[in-house]
Amino acid sequence: MGGNQEVIRRLAKYRNVMQKMKALGLVKVFSDNLADACGVSASLVRKDFSMFSITGNKRGGYRIDDIVGKLNLLLGKDKKQKIVIVGCGKLGQALMNHNGFPRVGIRVVAAFDSDPEILDAEAPIPIFHVKRIREYIDANKIKVAALTVPEPAALGMVETLKKTCCRGVINFAPIALKGADDFMIQNINIEQEIENLFYNIHFAETHRPGT
Repeated sequence: MGGNQEVIRRLAKYRNVMQKMKALGLVKVFSDNLADACGVSASLVRKDFSMFSITGNKRGGYRIDDIVGKLNLLLGKDKKQKIVIVGCGKLGQALMNHNGFPRVGIRVVAAFDSDPEILDAEAPIPIFHVKRIREYIDANKIKVAALTVPEPAALGMVETLKKTCCRGVINFAPIALKGADDFMIQNINIEQEIENLFYNIHFAETHRPGT
């Protein structure tokens, strides 16, 4: 599974780079150009493309429109990418109002919480009681949920989501949750990432050559 995820990440990166190239008016791109922009080797770009029968021309390169279209199909960008937020605290609210989602075709369609004071079915992004989550997800064919609930509620909520058509969770709860082949979990520990950044800065500052 890990290998597939790495390939998918690279394909997404290739697509994003080519989208920017297209916006600049470019029509064709070579594997060397993509490799430089994505920080990989040209041979790896060609290998990734050949896995999915994406072909170019040694002299003419790859047509950007053609490759972006094929990658859109491979990555599911031709489908509506809807997400729900589970937990409407400060982090949940920040995700609901994140301006970056629409730019990449992601739409937050609903949120869920157990606090009756913040429920609002008429809001631009409706907030429903968490008891309705199974019904809503199955009715609206939601594949991905963002989890911003407290740690004690996280595991139980994942078990609930597994009983729906949801197939993946972005977990912001301060607990590492384990996924499966048919249910993917992306754990995002903000505190740990910030802590690791401090560690890396400290290490770089104290282990400079000649110090």
